[in-house]
Amino acid sequence: MTDAWVVGLRAQAAEIAARLEGASSEAEREALKREIIAYFKTVDGALTELSDIKESIRGLVERYKQLAVESNGGRSPQFTGGRPATRADHLGASTYIEKGWSLISLGDHDGAITALTTALHLSPDDTQARSLLGWAQMLNESYDDALATFSKVLMKEPANSLARINVGYICLKKGIFGEAIEHLSKAIRLDNDRKATLYAHYYLGLVYLEREMYEDAVTFFRKTLDLGPNLIEAYYELGRALWFANDREAATTTWESGIKANKFNPWGKRCQDMLDLVQAGGEVPRTAPS
Repeated sequence: MTDAWVVGLRAQAAEIAARLEGASSEAEREALKREIIAYFKTVDGALTELSDIKESIRGLVERYKQLAVESNGGRSPQFTGGRPATRADHLGASTYIEKGWSLISLGDHDGAITALTTALHLSPDDTQARSLLGWAQMLNESYDDALATFSKVLMKEPANSLARINVGYICLKKGIFGEAIEHLSKAIRLDNDRKATLYAHYYLGLVYLEREMYEDAVTFFRKTLDLGPNLIEAYYELGRALWFANDREAATTTWESGIKANKFNPWGKRCQDMLDLVQAGGEVPRTAPS
């Protein structure tokens, strides 16, 4: 559908309305009735087609998310939340929530922030909208805004482990290690969301690696791999922690395991790069890829 097509429909409605006002006979009104019915069927059919197209777009979004997760090589949390359940609300907040979810999935974080801010204006107590807004802000690297947003979520839902690990991740990025440890440790104690528990261990490993507390980092990365052996980035980071802990044989074995787990994954390729680097006598970087 083009803008010109919409303009044409509006013009047709205006033309029918003008003729209806000027109809002076029963025959004219009857003819206009038939035109109105035909006009309604045209618009209704277009809406049905647009609804089908909208559903197909959702399929494209899901495929994009899958490919993005497969190709991503960064440390940042991957947005994998399920699509919000469609619900009727007279304020229209759910429409903006769903739009925000779709835009986060597509990487349009600025657009998602705008949509979700609108949703919260319409429904200020909607925790789902606030959680999604926090995701969008975090992925947009607006860490202070995201921290404030997730803090409001946790005030309302203290047992929301996904919000808590995101706060932990943000604290890690901001170098607030004590608070990061506090939030991530609490998520582990809650243990009410498998994904949150997995990433809480991984992020704690990163915290201790950043603090050069290598034995603690090794412990958390190993636990991460016990919980999620397909989290290939944990092999890469465990290898670095072991290397700096002077267990270099274990480090190379760990990188080899990461390659075997998935050599096509970006982190699997980084494991291979690290092996090539140390075999050539190079120095393992203190800072991992962002």
